[in-house]
Amino acid sequence: MEWNSISSNTLFYALEEFRNKANVKCIEDYKVLYEKSIDSPELFWQEVARQFFWKSKPTGSFLTYNFDITKGPIKIEWMKGAKTNVCFNLLDKNIEKMNLVNTVAYHWVGNDPQDCFSVTYSQLLKEVCKFGNVLKQKGVTKGDRVAIYMPMVTELVVAILACSRIGAIHSVIFAGFSSQSLAERIVDAQCSIVVTTDGAWRGTKLLNLKEIVDEALRYCNEKGHTVKTNIVSKHVGPKQGHGQNGRVTVPGTRPVYDLKTPWNPHVDCWWDDVMTEVSDVCDPEWVDSEDPLFLLYTSGSTGKPKGVVHTTGGYMLYAAETFKYVFDCHPGDVYFCTADIGWITGHTYGIYGPLSQAVTSILFEGTPFYPHPGRYWEIVEKYCVNKFYTAPTAIRALMKHDDIFVKQFDCSSLKVLGSVGEPINPEAWLWYHTVVGEGRCPIVDTFWQTETTFPFFGVLPAILDEKGQEIKGPGEGYLGYNFNKNLIQDLKDSVRHKIGPFATPEFFHLAQNLPKTRSGKIIRRLLRKVARNDSDLGDLSTLAEDNVIEYLFNTRPQLT
Repeated sequence: MEWNSISSNTLFYALEEFRNKANVKCIEDYKVLYEKSIDSPELFWQEVARQFFWKSKPTGSFLTYNFDITKGPIKIEWMKGAKTNVCFNLLDKNIEKMNLVNTVAYHWVGNDPQDCFSVTYSQLLKEVCKFGNVLKQKGVTKGDRVAIYMPMVTELVVAILACSRIGAIHSVIFAGFSSQSLAERIVDAQCSIVVTTDGAWRGTKLLNLKEIVDEALRYCNEKGHTVKTNIVSKHVGPKQGHGQNGRVTVPGTRPVYDLKTPWNPHVDCWWDDVMTEVSDVCDPEWVDSEDPLFLLYTSGSTGKPKGVVHTTGGYMLYAAETFKYVFDCHPGDVYFCTADIGWITGHTYGIYGPLSQAVTSILFEGTPFYPHPGRYWEIVEKYCVNKFYTAPTAIRALMKHDDIFVKQFDCSSLKVLGSVGEPINPEAWLWYHTVVGEGRCPIVDTFWQTETTFPFFGVLPAILDEKGQEIKGPGEGYLGYNFNKNLIQDLKDSVRHKIGPFATPEFFHLAQNLPKTRSGKIIRRLLRKVARNDSDLGDLSTLAEDNVIEYLFNTRPQLT
């Protein structure tokens, strides 16, 4: 295997692996679909849409859009006027059509390896209907925003799908964010309700989430926004009537007998209490295909967090179809996505995608290193996981430990490995492929549509100028150039022409990777050190990859 083929590992590379080691007919079917989608993306997505239930058809064209600002506001509309409900399609329709009543939707695995249980599709539907009725009882109606600040627990999935069921817009905030970050997102979205838990374990670190929420609500009040209701799920604290009685809390396990949960009876209510008061029947709210489904905020690392709105119809189709083909998933598969649901990967490939294809998912609350660095592979063995999806950052961290932490567990059930978040580096790819996948599992390198080198089928890439006109020329299709002397001169000439001779760079440095923190933020001070050939680097404790700096210095162009 040549290194250049590994470093440019894409969906197409994975398909070649499938061709050699899996069902050839499946790949041929995939190629037919891809070719059809290029000829007519609109007809392709119309065919996909027929797999779902629609209460009514679009009132106009299947797809309308405008990118030209001289002709009006920029817009993209998929199946406008068509009525549907995502929750109904994921649960009600699939349960009836595919007889999923007793099929496990989620195996929940807690921070403590002994803490686990399973939820079937029919149980999940009942809980979703009940919580949908709770939200309606609290005054939530179609279009209202609901903030969800929870760890990886089944109540998080229930809350998300309940919002979808009643037409409310969910805004999930990663439960590792601070009270101020939480408050900023609540205020910006004007959320009327917050859903949280009393606390959560991360390894042996206990987080009192209720205290964080209370502090955030005080900040919201200062900004002139009042949250009417805070629904709290008792996750780590003891159930009512089970006091401490001299028992000692064991770090990393439930219950936490001495957890103190602050309480405001005018705002706060317990999840269990309100769920006992409602019916488990809740009719779905039929919403327009272009109605908002959820808000998801950026991390805020490059400025004020920006809320991205995902609408109903187009998102449902894209999540389902990409999940189905990228992972070659089928009903009955057991799928494990390690991403937190607080991120877009967790939304699309932790909830909406898997449920659309009737698979059984792992919902993992813990960390990959507690109580040992083989935690992921222990779960793979226990539940016979077929498809596994994680980030290169996690892979790089795991491969620093002895391979015995993988090999002591039986991972023979694995069929497909996925990578997400950034292009996977060759060293991580090779370890993932040989140690985890035992040399037999294809790796699907997915890092979202703005970064992938080839588009998913049904997607035609286009680069637009500020007036909405498509820019033609090199760079289309497979995005990238060969880095050579001619390109370097072209870049220098471009800078000289557009900015001025004074700004012409002395040299260009081709980098396969950049120094980043574990959250993906580029450490620019280190780039300045490399540019100056200054080896006094200072603190490197936040650097995600230790070998990046060494590589940059080794490949630094020598000035003549």
